[in-house]
Amino acid sequence: MFRFEQEKLSYVELVATIGKGVDEFRAKLWKIAPAESVASQVILRDLVGPDETAVLVMPIDKEAPKGRIKQLQAQSIRIFSTASLLRGGERRGIAKGLDNLKTPPRIVVTDAAVFEQVALVTPDSIPLTAFSILLSRLKGDLVAQTRAAVTVDSLRPGDKVLVAESCTHHPIEEDIGRVKIPRWLEQYVGGELEFTSVKGRDFPLDLSPYKLVIHCGACMSNRQEMLSRIAECHRQGVPSPTTAW
Repeated sequence: MFRFEQEKLSYVELVATIGKGVDEFRAKLWKIAPAESVASQVILRDLVGPDETAVLVMPIDKEAPKGRIKQLQAQSIRIFSTASLLRGGERRGIAKGLDNLKTPPRIVVTDAAVFEQVALVTPDSIPLTAFSILLSRLKGDLVAQTRAAVTVDSLRPGDKVLVAESCTHHPIEEDIGRVKIPRWLEQYVGGELEFTSVKGRDFPLDLSPYKLVIHCGACMSNRQEMLSRIAECHRQGVPSPTTAW
């Protein structure tokens, strides 16, 4: 005679009329859903046609692997038979590179580190974006993250900000998540903020102390994990803006 112990099943209480449990239900679906159901979106294929050119501006910074470019930059190059690569950060060099093209490019994609320089020399008629924005579209929910980015205006000196770093590398002098982003935010806010950093898969269960959650280095995460984190931030009422890269 065999005795089977009853399996404990998790459940979510849903009340459609008031929206109760909807975010929790969505988060659980993302966690158990097959990978193909939340498959990554395309990088640039839907933005650039087969006979069009994309200009990719890729300055080599201290965090890039020696002698190599970053992962998303490499992925972006692979999809093109006609991609013009500009490696320098000097404004004059970028302008010359654009002028040398016989046909204007369909889009210009730049590293965020030189976005301002590239914007100054890119004609208004040519769409301009950053690799970090493409990454947000690829791995997360760009619309939700863009809305969350607007809430930076509500930050005040002394507010707590969580930086969730997917990378596990040792911080360097100009680390994105621990130096560049905090510096930019404090300059924008006009005062000091209190930053907490977590690495890898570490992510606090309680996000209530934070006014903002920033996901850094999501190139190391899959879309399923990113959507789950964004949903959890939304459930707890904490803005979670565009992924840094």
